[in-house]
Amino acid sequence: MRLDGRVAFITGASRGVGRCIALALARQGADIVVAAKTIEPNPKLPGTIHTTAAEVEALGRRALPVQVDVRDESAVAGAVKTALGRFGRIDILVNNAGALFWQPVADTPMPRFDRVMGVNVRGAFACTREVLPAMIAQGWGHILMMSPPVDPSAAAGKVAYAVSKFGMTLIAHGLAGEVADRNVACNALWPATLIESYATINFALGDAKVWRKPDILADAALRIFAKEPASFTGRALIDEDFLRAEGVTDFACYRCDPEHEPPRVGFDLRFTAG
Repeated sequence: MRLDGRVAFITGASRGVGRCIALALARQGADIVVAAKTIEPNPKLPGTIHTTAAEVEALGRRALPVQVDVRDESAVAGAVKTALGRFGRIDILVNNAGALFWQPVADTPMPRFDRVMGVNVRGAFACTREVLPAMIAQGWGHILMMSPPVDPSAAAGKVAYAVSKFGMTLIAHGLAGEVADRNVACNALWPATLIESYATINFALGDAKVWRKPDILADAALRIFAKEPASFTGRALIDEDFLRAEGVTDFACYRCDPEHEPPRVGFDLRFTAG
């Protein structure tokens, strides 16, 4: 699974799942573009683009911290241009930045609708669109959406969020068909259980007994990126199911509480971005 010489552009990489994936890729030899909004420390929400970049460099890899609000297409374009200027290539894009809002349609103000759509599906589309030319030109690329398989039955009570997340997965399916002959893959990945993150902590979504470490998503991502892009694309994957298909049988190492195996949950309780 070595990724020596590869460059990964990861949104929402200042903390949580994004940071975990960034460090996992760095350990396998990749250089990392740490793309996120946070540049100043916040005691209530630890982690900045600079702290993650420092951790990547401590692993012996190059890091480029860039402040990006994915809702701003000019900022996205500038960040991609800066990354290409620094590294000369972008091989991997992880669309991890996300916004959370769970309310019925009648209780969803339009500004909140615009926010989840802007960060989740529009932001992922903008980042994907900007990195795509470089990936096509070099004939190799992996794009990963942190989004679930499309399940319309899961949308009730959180329609705005569901539309935005399912939209990310539809990008993965559609783009996979558009670039099938360019050796550029686009897939989606989502957890089978709750994942320990600042989202699950701050929104009081259970406790350590029902959480897995974000490392399970990072390990799944590594196995995806280790594949030749043309051979594995257009999938909407669940982390545990994908890893089992890859031959992994022991998931105890991902428990947050060593004594409890977290239960699988529905889409209404899964949130990983950040």
